[in-house]
Amino acid sequence: MWCAPTRKTFTVEGGRVPDDCRSKPSTTLMRSLGFYPMFAPLDRALILFIVGSFCLVAGETNTLESVPDLEKAMYINVEGYPCVRLLNLSGEIGCSNPGQKKIVAPVFRLGKIDKLLFHSFAVLVPLEELESFLLRVSSDPKLAQRIAGVLVEATGFKNRSLGFSPDEKFPQADFAPYQNVSFEWNPRGSGIMWNHYNFPVFLLSDESAKLLQEMATKNENNFKAYPSTVAEFDLVMQTTKAETRDSASCLKKQSCLPLGGYSVWSSLPPIKTTSVEPPKSIILVMAAMDSGSFFRDVSFGADSPLSGLIALLAAVDALSHVSNLNELKKQLVFAVFTGEAWGYLGSRRFLLELDLGADSLKGLNGSMIEQALEIGSVGKGLSEGKTTFFAHSGHDAFSTNEMLDALKKASLSLGSDNVNIKKADVSNPGVPPSSLMSFLRKNSSVSGVVLEDFDTFFINKFYHSHLDDPANINSSSIAAAAIMVARALYILASDSPHLNLITLNSIKVNVSLVEELVECLLTCEPGFSCDIVKQFISPSNVCPSHYVGVFVDLPSETQHPQYADDTSRFVWNFLADRSSGSQKTAIPCKVDCHNPADVCVAAETESSRCVTSTTRYVPSYSTRLKFEGNSWHILPPNTSDPLGLVDPVWTESYWNTIGLRVYRVQSSAYDNLVLLIGIVITVATYIATLVARTFLLKALKHD
Repeated sequence: MWCAPTRKTFTVEGGRVPDDCRSKPSTTLMRSLGFYPMFAPLDRALILFIVGSFCLVAGETNTLESVPDLEKAMYINVEGYPCVRLLNLSGEIGCSNPGQKKIVAPVFRLGKIDKLLFHSFAVLVPLEELESFLLRVSSDPKLAQRIAGVLVEATGFKNRSLGFSPDEKFPQADFAPYQNVSFEWNPRGSGIMWNHYNFPVFLLSDESAKLLQEMATKNENNFKAYPSTVAEFDLVMQTTKAETRDSASCLKKQSCLPLGGYSVWSSLPPIKTTSVEPPKSIILVMAAMDSGSFFRDVSFGADSPLSGLIALLAAVDALSHVSNLNELKKQLVFAVFTGEAWGYLGSRRFLLELDLGADSLKGLNGSMIEQALEIGSVGKGLSEGKTTFFAHSGHDAFSTNEMLDALKKASLSLGSDNVNIKKADVSNPGVPPSSLMSFLRKNSSVSGVVLEDFDTFFINKFYHSHLDDPANINSSSIAAAAIMVARALYILASDSPHLNLITLNSIKVNVSLVEELVECLLTCEPGFSCDIVKQFISPSNVCPSHYVGVFVDLPSETQHPQYADDTSRFVWNFLADRSSGSQKTAIPCKVDCHNPADVCVAAETESSRCVTSTTRYVPSYSTRLKFEGNSWHILPPNTSDPLGLVDPVWTESYWNTIGLRVYRVQSSAYDNLVLLIGIVITVATYIATLVARTFLLKALKHD
């Protein structure tokens, strides 16, 4: 049956979908209903008349009133999140249909596939078993050939203590500034996101998972009978169609785009580029704003790295209320990088643009960077009523020890708040995976510290997983990191043995702001529709995802990039607003301000205004890429750029549409019967039309 029923329905993507009328009409039936050239004169009314006749024969009283109604009755669109195809200079990773067409296969649960005789099938896999299943498939080519697609049940992850991390045990080890790349920073890592799969994989929503469970059960109960529920996968990648299997070939044939986005940097107080005074030494404070995931559009990255970003924003907010910032002996500069999960694109491009003296970094002198502090994963520092963070450093130097001392003094200034700072274990090979690696690989003498919530290995068991969500962090831990960093920065920037303790103790973090940022950046409700985001931008999406995205065309040379994502635009506006101090004017703006030292904050809203701030966008993409002649080109490796030699040059395949839907199919005997009935009705209708036409013509002639 495929007519509109009156029985139980499921809601998928906002539509009401029949439970027992999900079958797809056979191709032969559709041709007999007017989709075949010989029946071109039949219009939609006739098609619906025939469909309605079948429904009446089947005992149904509801009828279909339009062709879209017919399609809705035939198919159920399933809500899911795909794993997509990514490429680098060595090959490809991720998921795709194996050819140029959609894939259709019956759906069965994982526990039943060993008994199946079908040539190919779609597998419904519990999330707890996804890693072991994909590793099994990767080592068993015969099984891999039979897998038409994988549907992952995200609901009911029974034991979170086991963890789920699809990344490697040492993420991005090629960029490490030390030799021990076998160290396991991420012991829970399985590495499945770096493998290549010639079949589609979708993460199902909660509702879709329940629907597919029922359908798979029906298939198993009717193992040798019809109808059977099948899934139709539309995950055809352009790189597969063009047979381009690496970044070099796909960029040449324009079947892919490079990964990238826009990083943001800002200074507190604003840098006076026209000042005749000698520039101050710079304390660079860093965080990342992008994450990775096996499933492209579900990349929250709550602990790694968004907790660090939120702590940075809260620290800037706290310092913005300190008076007389211009009297500080050192300049505070804040940088938020994107693309760090894919070869440290943001930090590496930042360093290159700094060397080139690009306009995006005007006013910033790389040689003046004296100390670098990175805020990494700080969302899980709270344990048993105490909050503990670990300071990881590259080497012991005076400036590095000065940073460690400042963090300890900041911790002590908090008194009974139980915020502790410890130096990371000396047995560690060096700093953990972080943006600081880019700085150390460029200049090993850089004095840098990475603040983390772990010592010798990640305590985040969901690193680069869609499960690294708000449930995986504690906002109190983020607030504790923010206030400690804010006070440590004030101590370092003051650079005085006679510290103003009154000012130091007045530095407070807005805990409500931290909680609001967690809800805005890490949840779908309210997500980007929250008040603080809407104060600054008009978001393109409500539900945040911190996947880096792709560069469409020439990176913008202005401070108004066309393709900056919601997160980058919010961070830019927030930092511009907070770093401007109290010197805000009521002058509205749209793009630019009359004063070259001013920037237009909240330009996308009705509350736009000009403020004095040194806040800039910096394009983030591979240092081995160049946009020229309306296309991207890969530059040869440069021995002066050691990180460029190991740059994978990540790209993402084009695609037309991505879709997943299910329907029921009938036996061939049933198809033949329906075809015969369709032909009979069509011929009978045609004959009846001819008879009626002949009768009417004779009647008119007689008159």
